Amino acid sequence: MKLQRMNRRALTLGALAVSGALALTACGSDDTGSSGDSSSSASATTAAGSIKCDDAKGQLLADGSSAQKNAIDAWVKNFTQACNGVQINYKGSGSGAGITAFTQGQVAFAGSDSALKPEEVTASKQVCSGGQGIDLPMVAGPIAVAFNVSGVDGLTLDASTIAKIFDGKITKWNDAAIKKLNPNAKLPDLKIQAFHRSDESGTTDNFTKYLIAAAPNDWKYSGGKAWQAKGGQAAQGSSGVAQGVKQTNGAIGYMELSYAKDGLKTVDIATGASAPVKASSDGATKAVAAAQVVGTGSDLSLKLDYTTKADGAYPITLVTYEIVCDKGNKSATLPGTKAFLNYIASQEGQSILSGIDYAPMPDAIISKVRSTVASLS
Repeated sequence: MKLQRMNRRALTLGALAVSGALALTACGSDDTGSSGDSSSSASATTAAGSIKCDDAKGQLLADGSSAQKNAIDAWVKNFTQACNGVQINYKGSGSGAGITAFTQGQVAFAGSDSALKPEEVTASKQVCSGGQGIDLPMVAGPIAVAFNVSGVDGLTLDASTIAKIFDGKITKWNDAAIKKLNPNAKLPDLKIQAFHRSDESGTTDNFTKYLIAAAPNDWKYSGGKAWQAKGGQAAQGSSGVAQGVKQTNGAIGYMELSYAKDGLKTVDIATGASAPVKASSDGATKAVAAAQVVGTGSDLSLKLDYTTKADGAYPITLVTYEIVCDKGNKSATLPGTKAFLNYIASQEGQSILSGIDYAPMPDAIISKVRSTVASLS
């Protein structure tokens, strides 16, 4: 009789384990950075109950970076499957819109591909009672330079050539500068159609920071979230730029790697390394690993090296920050915000990124993020 009860109990536990595996959720809000399987499939076999929901409930409104939208969507799906008392609505309207919404108290947190400026920190103090907005680096990703040129399957460009293309100084695909970098390509006598963002964007900010740093003689603009060069084609959001490039023979544009799909090809970047570097999650993580934390206090904003010549390090890489109050978060949204940020900063939350064309944050950085999230109040 005792043996029968033990068998029944084993069967019950086995059924629960299978049920948890089918939940396709990630876990580990209390993860402190121990190493483990970083593959995207690891998160798909973790029990839903291992995500700590704490007292999370109600609706969280958030807005900001379109660069991280695909990552946020994947995270939200996993989190809300486990914590069904919470709804998270992330609009992805762009970094500029997200910061504005945050400093006006319209959202629980925002996403931005650029750290808060001093005046934005000052504005945040009006909505963070006794505190201020801080930057938490949560997801990295390569900014791919995608192209659509009939008959050209591979393309290598350097910073100087990219700057001249997007500034309208190189206008044909068979230009001598492009030929020199691609001696074996059949480059057509075709007009270049360069696509850029029409909205204020951290993607634009990071892309132009690369041009300013790596091609200072060819890119004379000051940079920022708004596109400054004249000419070219403008499109809303990374999805709009990707769609424009896809539909236009002769087009080129910048976008996160997760958007450079469905027929688009990406440029290899000549950095001075032993070989041109492809846009990849691994390449982005290598670039971010050399970043310096320049924020003070709880702020973890980073300084990237856009002129890296390290083998395999992809130089046009952005970091998306989740922006939240260090103190003075609204009591109605604080539990849900902390629980969600705990999950996405966990090893399991980070592990899904490579599988969807993003890059997890290096261990040394994400461990600091976890500690900061735990201290939010």
